[in-house]
Amino acid sequence: MLYPNPQNQHPKISETAWISENAVIVGDVTIGENVYVAHNVIIRADEPGSSIVIGNNCNVQDAVIIHGLGGSKVDVKDNTSLAHGCIVHGPCTIGKGCFVGFGAVVFDCKIGENVVILHNSTVRAVNIPSCKVVDDGQVITKQKLVEELDDICLNLEKFKTSVVDANLELVEGYCRLTQGADCE
Repeated sequence: MLYPNPQNQHPKISETAWISENAVIVGDVTIGENVYVAHNVIIRADEPGSSIVIGNNCNVQDAVIIHGLGGSKVDVKDNTSLAHGCIVHGPCTIGKGCFVGFGAVVFDCKIGENVVILHNSTVRAVNIPSCKVVDDGQVITKQKLVEELDDICLNLEKFKTSVVDANLELVEGYCRLTQGADCE
């Protein structure tokens, strides 16, 4: 369901995106090409001056919440996966090719490219450079903790690529079902 925010800003969604009928998208939200937005997702840019941009080929899985504080932006770059039940709260930038795991919380931070934030982690008020891994359950709320993060390994690279690929297949399949043809 698409709604304007109190400032009468409406979501802008690519025709090639697939949005579940029970996802809620409010306000100044832009969703790119081939994006998968699953069931029970909430994406809200309703506070004054907030905005949310989700890049191309991203997937926003079941029960994800994305919200921006007034005057802030959430910017999710291309080929990024937001896994089941994670919370992304602005201000926040998530770089290209990232993975945010089940139940993770990401707030007030800048995440570089190819970063993996694993399940039930918390990342707040830090900048994480590209190609790093936040382990399961890890709490990263001080910049000095970022220096201790491991580099991404080949297995996690392959994993996050497989998640994007699987969700692109879902976009194509759901679009065929609902539109009778590819979304392209």
